[in-house]
Amino acid sequence: MTDKSIFLQRVGDITRTLRRNCSGTAMVEFTLGLPIFMGVAIGGLETANYVAIHTRISQIALMVADNAGRVRVSIDESDIEEVMVGARTSGTDIGLGRHGRLVLSGLQPNGQTGANAGQWIRWQRCFGAKNVTSSFGIENAGANDATIANGMGPSSNRITAANGSSVMFVEVFYDYKPMIGNFFGGPGTLRYTAAYTVRERTAAYPTNLTNMANNSKRLCSRFSAT
Repeated sequence: MTDKSIFLQRVGDITRTLRRNCSGTAMVEFTLGLPIFMGVAIGGLETANYVAIHTRISQIALMVADNAGRVRVSIDESDIEEVMVGARTSGTDIGLGRHGRLVLSGLQPNGQTGANAGQWIRWQRCFGAKNVTSSFGIENAGANDATIANGMGPSSNRITAANGSSVMFVEVFYDYKPMIGNFFGGPGTLRYTAAYTVRERTAAYPTNLTNMANNSKRLCSRFSAT
């Protein structure tokens, strides 16, 4: 057998051996599939976080409206402070105070007649450092006219207060920042509303039995994260 034949035989043996050797297949497949797997995993984490933040903001809006509506007879500045502290505590882990704004409005009929009859934002209190105001008007809006005759809330679900009663209407704004990249269109402002009718309350405007100073009240002219 010539050297050339021996060489060709060895090449053939090596080729057949390589064909049968699959030891690197799994690694190659893993390398090719890793970007897809990472994309799915990251997308799943971002989706879970996005849904969780939406749920948290919605729950805080409902909680504040419910708690403010439960205060009997009259609501005091100290009661409002407790409600806001509850919201701040519930939103601590998502930085609600730093990245959001909560607006609590006391809505009631304005007592006018004829063309000026409508709803009145009797008072407002706020919490959070985000510089934003209510989408439906500031304190005293609608007091003497029908500018908010249809009440507050989305156009498909306006909330109005019945005669002799008032409604606690809450808006929560929150600047959402994705965990990674620009999922869901990148950063954006989430907004939720909630409303509860007050229970057994005869005094509509907040009292101040503790003589709380204006710079300690939750006035909407303040922008505080605490």
